[in-house]
Amino acid sequence: MSSTNLTMGIMFLSQTALGVLGNCACLGYFVLTDFSGRRMKPTDLIVKHLTWANFMVLLFKGIPQTMTAFGVSYFLDDILCKLIFYFHRVARGVSLGSTSLLSVCQVITISPSNSKWGQLKFRAPKVIGSSLGLCWVLQLLINAYIPTIVIDILGTKNSTGFTDVVYCHIVDIHSLTKIFYAIIFASIDVVCLGIMMWASGSMVLMLTKHKQMVQHIHSSLSPRSSPEARATQSILALVSSFVLLYMISIILVVCYSFSGVTTRWLVNASVAMSACFPAFCPFLLLSQYTKVSNFCFTCSYEITHGPRIVGEL
Repeated sequence: MSSTNLTMGIMFLSQTALGVLGNCACLGYFVLTDFSGRRMKPTDLIVKHLTWANFMVLLFKGIPQTMTAFGVSYFLDDILCKLIFYFHRVARGVSLGSTSLLSVCQVITISPSNSKWGQLKFRAPKVIGSSLGLCWVLQLLINAYIPTIVIDILGTKNSTGFTDVVYCHIVDIHSLTKIFYAIIFASIDVVCLGIMMWASGSMVLMLTKHKQMVQHIHSSLSPRSSPEARATQSILALVSSFVLLYMISIILVVCYSFSGVTTRWLVNASVAMSACFPAFCPFLLLSQYTKVSNFCFTCSYEITHGPRIVGEL
């Protein structure tokens, strides 16, 4: 085994193990809060689906990539290759859609009741479940073509007409068909990322206005940074990390999808970047989302009915 493969194997193993433990901890957090009898917030359901989707991304991509990096070859048959690629794409799409839905729900929650978005405050929780179900169904249908173009390595007699993706092969399809699917998936990714950036920008503006309303209260009580500032930092950290990692992942996927030769380092880099957010997302959610969510529910009343002393995050 070369030093490069050993390094990649250790990196993938560490990333996958860290992500699995983090997502299990995140799910355990919700299990404990459910047993404790705490009233579940509407966004908690979104985070549960997001955590499951991230767990699937690591399971169906991180583990095979780790085994390959450590020199294990030909361990997947045709059916497993198709299932792994299919459910990885589905989970990735659900992760992207769930994060967008979470951002929109936070905007609705923090909006004043007399605003356009604030009027949806009491309707939004009723459609969260159906929206998540629709997200799963759409991803299952959109990615239905994946099993038709993925084949195991042993099923290919020669390397022509196939693209090597380390542990499986992808059948080369017509260039127009490839461009068609690339446009569809790129459009979905861009729309979801755009929604997240719009939502984070809207929340930051609302929190900035709220900070100005109660600035004299904060200045008279404590010299520390205000809850609005800390919530703003949490929102920007969560969304910025998601957008940055997924944009890099999208660029790498497009590069190796349209490259005419096998570039193993490009495939490894793409897998590593696509697994970064699922691996670190649970730690961001546990440390920042809970603060933002609690603050949004506290702050939504104040924005609507006027300023009062805001509790600590």
